[in-house]
Amino acid sequence: MAREEFLLEPGDLGFYGAGLTRPECVLCLADGTVITSHWEGGVSLIDRHGGRRDVLGQRDGGLPPVATNGFALTGAGDFLLADLHGEGGGVWQLSQNGDVRPLLVELDGQALPSANFVGIDHENRIWITISTRHDPRALAYRPGVADGFIILMDKNGARIVADGIGYTNEAIVDPSGAWLYVNETMARRTSRYRIHDDGNGGSRLGPRETFVEYGAGTYPDGLAFDEDGAFWMTSVVSNRVVRVAADRSQTIVIEENDPEQLAVVEKAFLAGEMGREHLDSIQTEVMRSISSIAFGGPDRRTAYLGNLLDSRLYTFESPVPGFTPSHWNVRL
Repeated sequence: MAREEFLLEPGDLGFYGAGLTRPECVLCLADGTVITSHWEGGVSLIDRHGGRRDVLGQRDGGLPPVATNGFALTGAGDFLLADLHGEGGGVWQLSQNGDVRPLLVELDGQALPSANFVGIDHENRIWITISTRHDPRALAYRPGVADGFIILMDKNGARIVADGIGYTNEAIVDPSGAWLYVNETMARRTSRYRIHDDGNGGSRLGPRETFVEYGAGTYPDGLAFDEDGAFWMTSVVSNRVVRVAADRSQTIVIEENDPEQLAVVEKAFLAGEMGREHLDSIQTEVMRSISSIAFGGPDRRTAYLGNLLDSRLYTFESPVPGFTPSHWNVRL
């Protein structure tokens, strides 16, 4: 089957895992391990035989458990957790024995808001996205709000390298290593920034470039590249997986939504009235607000879809392998 003709129906999906707690983000390892975020303090590990182990930790100081949204895996086997909870915020480091300590919870003397995503690239740089400075976050579910930002942690420390973003979501360095791609959920686009040497052994970003814009009902969240240089984007609310080729052409690989319900959400969004209730009340038979995508399996052709509202992952076989992530060969 030609890649441009690769289309799926919800009934074509497989299922993986059970009893998961808001598996918003997914990572895959070469040994078959699949890791998902766990809303109550850490991550869930599913081995290649389907056995599950939860790695959870409790913060000191009376703080609630980290509400893990996006997360990353270090070469040493620690997890970096983006805390979407209002209390704590920022990014926390979780060891496999359950110890939790702050990685970055303030910057320039200011406490960080809720963090959406954290990723580690092949240069061992850490990219952190903050969707908005608004509290509550739902006040930023608006077309005209753009107060999200990106933090880079490298050998020169932590600093904001991009600002004024329309609800910053996943941010991934592309296979060439030359660009940082970022989903702007409420601006409904994927943007990119060229990565430059800052002259001091670290990195900086060039100006924002709009790579592709999306139409009605698409709210870009997750992002993963394949070996052809295309990326696969997941849209919350509309349950769409869109493959965007290097020439910027878009193919909706799969979607599942109620057109009438989607129209209600769209109307609320355009009127500046979207709230959590619009994200948390998706009525579909299979996919329940897909939020991320990762490629695993022996040849990285098995796509795993994370989500906001289900207790399992969805899977399908891709015609092209995913690009090798930095954590691929880590063993836990």
